[in-house]
Amino acid sequence: MLTYDIKKDRKDLYAPRQTDFSLVDVPALAFLMVDGHGDPNTEAAYRDAVEALYAVSYAVRALAKTRLGRVHTVAPLEGLWSAKDMEVFRAREKGAWDWTMMIAQPDWITTEMVEQAAAAAQKKRLPALGLVRFEEYAEGRSAQILHVGSYDDEGPTLARLHDEFLPANGLVPSGRHHEIYLSDPRKTDPARLKTILRQPVTPPP
Repeated sequence: MLTYDIKKDRKDLYAPRQTDFSLVDVPALAFLMVDGHGDPNTEAAYRDAVEALYAVSYAVRALAKTRLGRVHTVAPLEGLWSAKDMEVFRAREKGAWDWTMMIAQPDWITTEMVEQAAAAAQKKRLPALGLVRFEEYAEGRSAQILHVGSYDDEGPTLARLHDEFLPANGLVPSGRHHEIYLSDPRKTDPARLKTILRQPVTPPP
């Protein structure tokens, strides 16, 4: 039985180069999502959101294997980040951040399956389970790069993106800053963390 792994099957989206920014067309993908606000390092709501997303994702995986005979690797955690003042990202003022944490699902997963998986996960009594939703997210044309290192060291790379790469290519940001966490921060040295930094873009009006 073949195992579907979005990181391997969609390398264009999940395996960018570390050396320089690249442009990619991101199609609509289905995600489990939870919205929140505040510092991800200190807010209990963030930890609760991530815990709920993984609980439902693994329940979806088990259901798909039993019902459909299809096996997939649970996708990496991803986050959409925004704030009223975008400079807070460069300043790392995390308490001002709005976030949507999410995990991609294979295209054969249905709303009914997610509802059944969420019901099965209820036995874990996780506080954020009721906040998990299932919907498509489409980014379209985006710039992305692989960042290796601490999350707090992303600033210079983001500055290069916004101050150099986008202006040089006649582009402006058109959506929320997107991060894809390829490493488990609980098991990985901060200097070795691998994170995809992605920004939807568009030509200026």
